Amino acid sequence: MNQSNRNQAKGSGRRPDGGRVKPIIKARARRLRQEMTDAERLLWRHLRKKQLGYGFRRQMPFGRYIVDFVCFDRRLIIEVDGEHHADQVAYDTARTQWLESYGFRVLRFWNSEVLRQTEGVVEAILQALRPTRSSRASQPSTAPPDTEPTA
Repeated sequence: MNQSNRNQAKGSGRRPDGGRVKPIIKARARRLRQEMTDAERLLWRHLRKKQLGYGFRRQMPFGRYIVDFVCFDRRLIIEVDGEHHADQVAYDTARTQWLESYGFRVLRFWNSEVLRQTEGVVEAILQALRPTRSSRASQPSTAPPDTEPTA
């Protein structure tokens, strides 16, 4: 899969592989936005309206998955996991690897962390959002595939 297809995942109603998001996935994401957990709701208060300097979307369809929060500008996905995730480590690992294959970093927090250590969680997210020398150098070009990037 080429990089231009991976860049198309940016909230356009398309999957990262260029296909369309299935209506059932869209409906589930809509329902999840309406039924957020207390931890997701608390974290959303800190992420919304570019309070951390970057825009985030919540309960966003991403391929065959729905991610809790995503910042497309910094290619960062944040997952807030409940107790049931302790029993599905293999699934979460495969899901994280798939998301990372599209150039996204994935941060995972337990619900209890978000609820009890909110400031620490927000600080960890802020650190992940900060550009580093290596991330600036390795960011893919956003130029269309038929043009040359300018220096």
